Amino acid sequence: MMSKVLAVILGGGSGTRLQPLTATRSKPAVPIAGKYRLVDIPISNCLNSGINRIFVLTQFNSASLNKHIKNTYHFNVFSTAFVDILAAEQTPNNQGWFQGTADAVRQSLHHMSPFDFDYVLILSGDQLYQIDFNHMIQDHIDRKAEVSVATIPVTAKDVPGFGIMKIDAEGLITAFIEKPKSDFEEWKSEVGPEMESQGRVYQASMGIYIFNRNVLYDTLTNDPHTDFGKEIIPEALNKNRVVSYQYDGYWTDIGTIPSFFEANIGLTDDIPEFNLFDKKTIFSRPRMLPPSKVQGTTLERTVIADGCIIHASRIERSVVGIRTRIGRGTTIEYCYIMGSDYYQSLEQLEEAKNSQTPIIGIGERCYIKNAILDKNCRIGNDVRINGGAHLKDGDYGKYTVNEGIVVVKKNACIDNGTVI
Repeated sequence: MMSKVLAVILGGGSGTRLQPLTATRSKPAVPIAGKYRLVDIPISNCLNSGINRIFVLTQFNSASLNKHIKNTYHFNVFSTAFVDILAAEQTPNNQGWFQGTADAVRQSLHHMSPFDFDYVLILSGDQLYQIDFNHMIQDHIDRKAEVSVATIPVTAKDVPGFGIMKIDAEGLITAFIEKPKSDFEEWKSEVGPEMESQGRVYQASMGIYIFNRNVLYDTLTNDPHTDFGKEIIPEALNKNRVVSYQYDGYWTDIGTIPSFFEANIGLTDDIPEFNLFDKKTIFSRPRMLPPSKVQGTTLERTVIADGCIIHASRIERSVVGIRTRIGRGTTIEYCYIMGSDYYQSLEQLEEAKNSQTPIIGIGERCYIKNAILDKNCRIGNDVRINGGAHLKDGDYGKYTVNEGIVVVKKNACIDNGTVI
């Protein structure tokens, strides 16, 4: 069955709500969990479901995303499997860039046409979840759907952040409203007793779609609209059999700094909702890094990636990314440290020590709390970063503050003794 499925992963727009992490990279290229990229999540879900023909559509700040995919996903030369990049391109018939999610797929149809497939699975590149797509595709076939939309039950508090679907007793989607702010009582749907007991009675679109091949081509060829969620799906309700596939597991749209921060810190739970230790592999770029080395450090609910050298006094409720260096006497609490792209040589480290300039990593006697440190940050000695509600949101040059979370920008250098 999976041999009849082609997957398309949308590489994301400008990602303004995730700034400054998206200043030099697209959202799907943002590092997560210390060693992966966000795009690894939808690709891994596909591969674990037996879907191994995957297109990734890229446009904005795409260099690092393209490089990651090129260096990561290689298959046997005798296999038909692939993860290919389809970058936005000008053609004789189209001189413009992708104008939205649907327009991106529309402009890529001619690349997909030569392949044999019956169903197209369309995914976002910036969500966190673990789904067996076999179940969704089988459900699509069994119910003779032309379009399937993955939905997740949410509470009234969450409704304003989602497109909400009205589902009838047969599981057909009968109506759609985009991010309603009030008066949405009438949008309740049947969700099952467990979800109802939790107050999760509104069906939110997850931005995961299955189209029959002919329906996708017919829709995108004859409909000039550019966005799936706001335009294509609502209009399909009037002419196609559109069904809801209710998903009851963990799923989050990592669209803002607080949601991104919460998703990463959540990985340190005893049994995290997004379980990295599940039998389903999350694939990513293989790195030949040494094991991490920890000396004199108290670790409490902390995830540490490969190749780290840690002398901190205490690290609590934090994710420490690849190649991270942390000096003596330093305390880290509720932080996501993305790590480094490379190691400094012993000569460079000695030179930095003699000139009293910060090295890549975190110096000695620091206190850092409620912060995200992007790649290759240089945090000097005796630096104090104390994120929280007392800090005013804004961009302060080398760092930003978003709902109390301090985000130190990629390659930023925070001088010795700095207090934030």
